[in-house]
Amino acid sequence: MASQQQIKGRIKSVKNTRQITKAMQLVAASKLRRAQDAAQKPAEYALLARRILTRLRQLDESKSFSWFDQRPIKNRHIIAVSSNLGLAGAYDGNIIRQLLHEVKADRDAGINTSVICVGRKISQAASRISGLQVEAVYDTLPEHPNSDDLRPILGQVVGHFQDGEADAVDIIFTHFISTIKTESRIQRLLPAGFEAEKIDDQLSNADAEPNAEVLVEAVVLQLLESQLYQAMLESIASEQSMRMLAMKNATDNAGDIIEDLTLAFNNARQASITQELAEISGGAEALNG
Repeated sequence: MASQQQIKGRIKSVKNTRQITKAMQLVAASKLRRAQDAAQKPAEYALLARRILTRLRQLDESKSFSWFDQRPIKNRHIIAVSSNLGLAGAYDGNIIRQLLHEVKADRDAGINTSVICVGRKISQAASRISGLQVEAVYDTLPEHPNSDDLRPILGQVVGHFQDGEADAVDIIFTHFISTIKTESRIQRLLPAGFEAEKIDDQLSNADAEPNAEVLVEAVVLQLLESQLYQAMLESIASEQSMRMLAMKNATDNAGDIIEDLTLAFNNARQASITQELAEISGGAEALNG
């Protein structure tokens, strides 16, 4: 059995750890509120933007634009979004597993896969996947990126798609559902628009003014940018949510360990007192004898 001094030292160490995890939990909760608002407010716009892209793709005049090219997929680019710091529960693990699944599926189908890594954790994982081409790594984005920060990523994948170097571009990100629920998702960015989803009657009957060519040239890049931006916002909110929950669980577990160690300390102290009493009693009997 560990000595009282050893148990006391362990209790102090766990208490220090609990203070750290509690502080990290509070910081993540504070960041989550801001990230949650940022992700939820433009969500409807991002959905409408994708539906507009779907409608534009249906117009005969738009078929000459490469953004909507539907061709056999031989080369695929994936934008994978993770965290830089870790300590966010299964957040990064889910993204890594999704990437591994997609790479394996592509290899089984004879498709070449390239990845653009947004975040240090996914770049570290991608570098260990044999044969996977890492096109670029973006691990210095600000905590709250704007469209200017994401434009180089969009410009890179659009260029590859238009040049025929990529036949499809997908985003792997974490969809924010609620404070306690998130899920990893893969969403097609190019070719633009929904693959198989109906749009409402109002939009399906809409005409392009002054014409489809002018409208496509003016808005497609902005609408694509909104898709990437929304995926980033949801990933950031999901990261803070999962970090908050992970740190809460760590804090609770530390509390349980402290209780167990305190019980062990009290038992050790009781055993020590009992032993001392027995020794005193034995010494007194020896003197009397």
